[in-house]
Amino acid sequence: MAVLVIVLLFIAHWYLSLFTQTFFLHRYAAHRSFTMSKGWERFFFVLTWLTQGSSYLSPRAYGIMHRIHHAYTDTELDPHSPAYDKNLFAMMWRTKTIFTNILEDKVPVEERFKKNIPEWRGFDRFASSGFSRLLWIGIYTALYVMFAPSLWWLLLVPIHAIMGPLHGVVINWYAHKYGHVNFETDNTSKNLFRIDWLMFGEGYHNNHHVHPSRPNFATNKGEFDPCYPIIRMLARFGVIRIARAETQLAQAA
Repeated sequence: MAVLVIVLLFIAHWYLSLFTQTFFLHRYAAHRSFTMSKGWERFFFVLTWLTQGSSYLSPRAYGIMHRIHHAYTDTELDPHSPAYDKNLFAMMWRTKTIFTNILEDKVPVEERFKKNIPEWRGFDRFASSGFSRLLWIGIYTALYVMFAPSLWWLLLVPIHAIMGPLHGVVINWYAHKYGHVNFETDNTSKNLFRIDWLMFGEGYHNNHHVHPSRPNFATNKGEFDPCYPIIRMLARFGVIRIARAETQLAQAA
């Protein structure tokens, strides 16, 4: 029973963290695949902190950095490209540096990358603080001490601690090196999976680079984006609004 609790805890953290990353940070903050009210935007800021925990990523800084990635994919200006880093650790460190510089306003950012970016500076400062990150690591550790059948399970705590960057490196490194393509592009983006059971739709990276603002990352027959039905449900309940043209494109797929 104790093992089951720990396994379910890990799986829940993996997919809940992925959901807020792909739904709020990626599809909303970076690409505005849909719109929402300021109240719901604040709700998803908090939900992102609750699900990403110690690896919380500012929607403002993430949105700006990801737009730069699309504008300069696989060039020396790309914040994360396997073509310009010797290994994934070097890429992760460069990404972290660029992200932190954007978060702390240490570098100038072109106005086109800041348009309609969600901002909540006070909350970002708290959620990105060392206190918040250490608090979450303490919570993860306490849960494992309470429920794990042995202390060996504590080796999973570092994975919880860096869950967000881990998700990022799976896509930003591996989905630019391995996989298949549905569309020929001028960059190295690839689809990692036929059915994206692991990355909640993010694995359809080649599809996404061709249709960056499309709310459904699946494009071909046999593909399934697990996040898209949630997007449709939230739109049905009035939490978000999908642009008419994008809705028609998604339904035609």
